[in-house]
Amino acid sequence: MNTIKKTLWLALITASLAACSSDDNSTPTTNLDGKITSLNDPDYDAASLKGNVEGNITLAAGEYILDGALIVKSGYTLTINPGATIKARPGGTDVYLAVEQGAKIDAEGTSAQPILFTSNSGNPRSGDWGGVLLMGYAPISGGGTAVTEVVDFIYGGNNANDNSGTLKYVTVEYTGARINGDKEFNGFTFYGVGNGTIVDNIASMYGDDDAIEFFGGTVEVTNLLVVNAKDDMIDWTQGFQGSIDNAYAIREFGFNDVTSDPRGIEADGNLDGLSPNQSGQSNPTISNLTIVSNSVVELSDIVKIRRGSGVTITNALFSLGSNAVAPGDFIDLTDGAGYAADNLVSISGNATGSSLDINDIKYDATETPTDIPAVQGATINVTAGTTGGADTTAFDWTGYSF
Repeated sequence: MNTIKKTLWLALITASLAACSSDDNSTPTTNLDGKITSLNDPDYDAASLKGNVEGNITLAAGEYILDGALIVKSGYTLTINPGATIKARPGGTDVYLAVEQGAKIDAEGTSAQPILFTSNSGNPRSGDWGGVLLMGYAPISGGGTAVTEVVDFIYGGNNANDNSGTLKYVTVEYTGARINGDKEFNGFTFYGVGNGTIVDNIASMYGDDDAIEFFGGTVEVTNLLVVNAKDDMIDWTQGFQGSIDNAYAIREFGFNDVTSDPRGIEADGNLDGLSPNQSGQSNPTISNLTIVSNSVVELSDIVKIRRGSGVTITNALFSLGSNAVAPGDFIDLTDGAGYAADNLVSISGNATGSSLDINDIKYDATETPTDIPAVQGATINVTAGTTGGADTTAFDWTGYSF
């Protein structure tokens, strides 16, 4: 009996060792390659969302953690359903959502179920993460293509009607992570985005840099809400030829975070004034605009148009609260790297605030250099008053209290 028992034990041990050896040499069933091709892909993880989207992916209503760069590659569409909340890990410039040229985002929330991008921090702050970037094939000043400011994406082309998808009823919060003073993300950044793209009812809140910035392109934005941007409320450069209709931008009392030169509008015709003779300089149209500053922070300018940019602004309301200090300039059309475009600046509306001088409009250099001539043909018709500007009822979906 002992011999039989020993034989059985030896057989069991041998089989066990063979099984272990087989397990140790087995090929892992999980193959992570950084590409998300479907919701069944092992690279897809709602609790750690990152990687290259290389399939048509739909994120249903619910909560997701953005854990790094999520990049929608050319030829694919990322759909985000109403009611989705994407919480970004506080990771600075390493965490953002980018939609490449030839790719699309379909983030179509509703007034009852908007889409929210926010910080996952228990104590959220401006600059916790990058923001939302769209790259398109629409023209930029000088023609051709360019590389994005922070991360290396290509944008620009010759298709003014290019379509990068849809953003409707979408809020971004605590964006604007920065590498340095010259390279930073914004809330929404549109690089060469065409007017086939639908951007309607968007909000950018508590950003560390600009709330929204346009690098060329022809995209048309309707119903834009900006709350407490650390730098510029609205910024464009490099040949932006699109439009903004019904925009309300405010710096609240008590929000004193600031960059070196915060502005209501900062407008460049070409990139940093380096090529003043480029074709296709910025010349957008803005209608039904309200800019409010209730902060003790001094805005460098309420409106700064420079470096070859034109603009047509109608039905504007500029307002400084009782606690606000006077801006450096109300409207400034000058700059050491180039003035606003002659005959292409038209601004009309009303302005209010005891500290706001509506005649503080700079057409030429009164200091240096004195040999630069004044901007010619600008039409500025801003009078004292409290009417006009944005229709704030359009932003009821955000829950913001005006």
